[in-house]
Amino acid sequence: MSRILITSALPYINGIKHLGNLAGSMLPADVWARFMRSRGHDVLYVCATDEHGTPAELAAAAAGQDVRTYCDEQHEVQRRAGEAFNLSFDIFGRSSGEPNKRLTQHFAKVLEERGLIEERVDRMIYSIDDARFLPDRYVEGTCPHCAYEKARGDQCDNCGRLLDPTDLINPYSAVSGSRNLEVRDTRHLYLLQTKVADTVRAWVDERSPSWQPLARSIAYKHLDEGLIDRGITRDLTWGVPVVGPDGGPRPGMEGKVFYVWFDAPIEYIAATEEWAQKTGGNWRSWWRLDEGAEDVRYVEFMGKDNVAFHTVSFPATILGSGEPWKTVDQLKAFNWLNWYGGKFSTSQNRGVFMDQALELLPADYWRWHLTAYGPEHSDAAFTWEQFQSTTNKDLADVLGNFVNRIVKFTESKFDGVVPAGGEAGALEEKLAADVKAALASLTEEFEAMEFRKAAQAARALWVLGNEYLQVAAPWTALKTDRDRAAVVVRTALSLVALFARVTAPFMPEAAGRIAATVGATDLSWPGADGDLLSLVPAGRAVAAPQVLFAKIEDAQVAEWTERFGGAEG
Repeated sequence: MSRILITSALPYINGIKHLGNLAGSMLPADVWARFMRSRGHDVLYVCATDEHGTPAELAAAAAGQDVRTYCDEQHEVQRRAGEAFNLSFDIFGRSSGEPNKRLTQHFAKVLEERGLIEERVDRMIYSIDDARFLPDRYVEGTCPHCAYEKARGDQCDNCGRLLDPTDLINPYSAVSGSRNLEVRDTRHLYLLQTKVADTVRAWVDERSPSWQPLARSIAYKHLDEGLIDRGITRDLTWGVPVVGPDGGPRPGMEGKVFYVWFDAPIEYIAATEEWAQKTGGNWRSWWRLDEGAEDVRYVEFMGKDNVAFHTVSFPATILGSGEPWKTVDQLKAFNWLNWYGGKFSTSQNRGVFMDQALELLPADYWRWHLTAYGPEHSDAAFTWEQFQSTTNKDLADVLGNFVNRIVKFTESKFDGVVPAGGEAGALEEKLAADVKAALASLTEEFEAMEFRKAAQAARALWVLGNEYLQVAAPWTALKTDRDRAAVVVRTALSLVALFARVTAPFMPEAAGRIAATVGATDLSWPGADGDLLSLVPAGRAVAAPQVLFAKIEDAQVAEWTERFGGAEG
């Protein structure tokens, strides 16, 4: 058994997340966490709300609340949404909590003691009309590298370059749209990434061979362009306060806070401390190499827009500290899930959001589609038409149909009891070999974190069940050979139990209902060497479920399109 630490990108606090956020981080992390737990591993899945920065301040102001009250409410909203989607976080923490405050200030202190942080008088954008300095992402303008006209002051979403606000051409305030901007002096702390560039590159060289190409290419892109020293403080009131060496106010930097991209990744560690406070666990054994973390396998899941910060900036913090902290072993990055050729957008309320999705269908429908057809190796487009088609074919026609057919047949012809009698024959022997091979393929894809391939391998298993029933035809055998029909029924019902187990990481609620139809409770991952066709013994009662997966009708698609948009064109 291995110890596996899993983190997914922290959802920002300004409102419930859309399906693109879910598909690109939290959901695949959950599917893999469930798979690894089902294999018997000791898994700790850590996530939290990312609560600091200007967007939280502005969202709170728009809601007529102070920022702490707003974040308190939104954290609970997001926690409940994750719970409703059956995301199995061991802890869903908060970056505004005391552990993150203490750890962020600790890292800043240690880095400064090692000569990796210095004060600089900075020239930053001040919005006269807004009466405030503008954080990087709230200055927009034209990218000097690719001429994209809506580049943010921290990064261009078009070409991926990291930017400073003063790099932008024709900048304007994203808060008000005002171009009445000027550059003013302000004092800030800088993390001297240039001094640890070689250390970070050596670390990426060591770790990245196990990363997928997307994460690896983004990391080297930024390393090859050359790391720059980056400001890690901001002129804001909401965040982790900047303090002096004695823990009190730092002269000349009163009222400043740490930049959200400095403190947010540290929350992975802090959230683990929050978990320990709630459970009595030992958080340091997961994060400190000198206290037991040498045997931890650390895997991160995130969208591609977060990769640069987690392959360069956060490692610069961790490695630069000189302390024996655990760093990520494998990083799984995802592309964009798009909405009819454009992007899902929280700010523009564009697309379907987690709470809205659950008003339409249960979580497992969404969990399957977003995993099986998600943006894993390239951008993917969500459309109502594809969602309808794949749900109906995969879940209703293949999986649901198989379970319902064989269980109802057992009810009607064998009084709802698994029949005894008969011996397996050549058809079952071939099925056993096919199932074993398919399960081995599915397990291999899961181990490799190839989620779309894993989903298709699971579907291939379900198809084997349908093909077996079609050829074995117990309804025909029953007319002349009851023992032969009994063999087929027992075999097929064992496939139901098997399908529940391999389905559980994708669709935990549906898997439980599938297992219950044949009186099974074991949802652990099956071993390929076991007798996979004898999982349900003779004499056990079975009970057909309510429809496992209802088909999505054209009228529903029309209704959803009218409500949310999304018509082609």
